[in-house]
Amino acid sequence: MAPASPTLAGWELGQRLKEAREHLGLTGSEAAKAIGITQNYISNVEHGRRTISEDKLRQLMTVYGLPDEERDELVALRGTCESRGWWARYSGIYPAELLRFFGYEHGAEEVRTYEQSLVSGLLQTESYARAVHRGDRANLRMSEVERRVAVRMLRKDRLLGAEPLRATILMSEASLRQQVGGPAVLAEQLEHLLALIDECPDTLDLRVIPFTAGSFSAMGSSTFHVLTFPSPRLPRLAWQETAVAMDLISDQARVSQYTAAFEEAETFALNREDTAELIRERLKKANLAG
Repeated sequence: MAPASPTLAGWELGQRLKEAREHLGLTGSEAAKAIGITQNYISNVEHGRRTISEDKLRQLMTVYGLPDEERDELVALRGTCESRGWWARYSGIYPAELLRFFGYEHGAEEVRTYEQSLVSGLLQTESYARAVHRGDRANLRMSEVERRVAVRMLRKDRLLGAEPLRATILMSEASLRQQVGGPAVLAEQLEHLLALIDECPDTLDLRVIPFTAGSFSAMGSSTFHVLTFPSPRLPRLAWQETAVAMDLISDQARVSQYTAAFEEAETFALNREDTAELIRERLKKANLAG
């Protein structure tokens, strides 16, 4: 199971309302006119960007002729939409699309992550995360660093909480060598990775792609994630990050491409035990360097 997420609830509510409307052959304009709202309002609700009032929701469900059981489910989803996720407190420093990703990640059942040069965000220590943010002087105000580090630590709760996220994370060997923050910070980070491998044997599959691996399609690409959700009504999503942009991907053809790229990269990764051994080797060298 995964914790409730208002972002995810809004998305599912919108998806189900859209499916009901299209099943009747109604346009968004026709549905909006039937209950006295605008087409833009309907569109925002269907895309999970606006919470519909309960009164308008009930009117819409009547227009769509939904059965009582489904009506109760949709009303419950709308109720979840009204809660505030922890990420809402950080709207002043993150764009809306990234906040939406935090909401999707919080409610996800599984994440598959590919990381080329850094330790994956969900696995970072506080010191390592601080060094990463301080290094991004071109895009961040230094006054925001501590708040962004706090967000990264909040995201980590999904790995160790009562309802842990299942995570398969592929990282290049470069992430074990890049001295983000210096040798001491790197050594602490490597120790943390080994601790997580021991603490999360059933939910975290950390795999390192060694320098000895051959070429594969994801090589040289930016960070990306593929998210799977508890509700069978919700499709997978992909999220891609570059140095200056980010993209939430819902088109299922593109999501399938990211999934295929991840699965190919996975075949080049060390298994769990060999990954831990490589991290131990790098930790010894990091300690000597420090």
